[in-house]
Amino acid sequence: MKNYESLIKYFEDQLTKIACNGEPTELYSPIKYTLSFGGKRIRPVTTLMGCELFCGDYEKALPQAIAIELFHNFTLIHDDIMDNAPIRRGQETVFKKWNPNIAILSGDTLFAMAYQYAQQADKEILKDTLSVFNQTAIEVCEGQQFDLNYESSNDVSVDDYIKMIRLKTGVLFGASLKIGALVGGASNEEANLLYDFGVNIGLGFQLKDDLLDTFGNEGIFGKKTGGDIVTNKKTFLYIKALETADDEGREELLSLYNTVDTEPDYKIEATKKLFLKYKVDMAANEEIDKYFKVGMECLDMIKLSDENKQQLREVAVKMIDRNK
Repeated sequence: MKNYESLIKYFEDQLTKIACNGEPTELYSPIKYTLSFGGKRIRPVTTLMGCELFCGDYEKALPQAIAIELFHNFTLIHDDIMDNAPIRRGQETVFKKWNPNIAILSGDTLFAMAYQYAQQADKEILKDTLSVFNQTAIEVCEGQQFDLNYESSNDVSVDDYIKMIRLKTGVLFGASLKIGALVGGASNEEANLLYDFGVNIGLGFQLKDDLLDTFGNEGIFGKKTGGDIVTNKKTFLYIKALETADDEGREELLSLYNTVDTEPDYKIEATKKLFLKYKVDMAANEEIDKYFKVGMECLDMIKLSDENKQQLREVAVKMIDRNK
């Protein structure tokens, strides 16, 4: 199988060929701007890998890989509006650079463009491919709504949080692999195993994000840590700390997260101290290891040679064992 770096280069080259120079320019310029941000491109690359795993021809799944990437960027544009986030990957977000109305329309156009690419599949698998794509789109929206609901709730459990990140993050990783597998000729059983592999690795990926945002090395992470704490984001670390803390610690943590005028550096350090006191960093690592193990077990169940599956194993390790 092609390695991750080769597939990223191939995909980036193909992505630049997407027509983003149409009229009106206010609609298409933000799309071109968003796609130029780069990123890890893990989702579309795993679509290519999922296809190559079963048929040896990763190029066959290029339209679906593009569809996955366009859909992902659509969600980012709209999420930034809902989160009022000014920066994405070190650049101004679309709604900040232009305005919310333009961002909404450009995001909607990306969504429609994604379907134009997703439907470019052989008629034998078109229904199944679009079914996965549709279900995933619905579930990602469900996950985002749960995330919004949790912003105003102090009664969010770890199970609630895992359900939310499964929908908001995990299912798109799973769908990326499953769609690639279907295009490559996998059976439904094999495609479902690859889907479960992706969902579990995606869960580990998001939990790792939670850890890095709080405890990452800023020199490697590339930005100041503690952003989730400053914005009162209810991550696994926060929820687990509330469940684990004694009454005094719980009261202190709730006070830190329910106060809007606390000095940011003090708030970050005080919260990190509580997280370490209740060992929620260790609990997060245990969860990450658990989902990584389950994901690998799903991959092992696919009856293909270990050599063919090695590149996917390496991608999973990159997603989990990272510093940024």
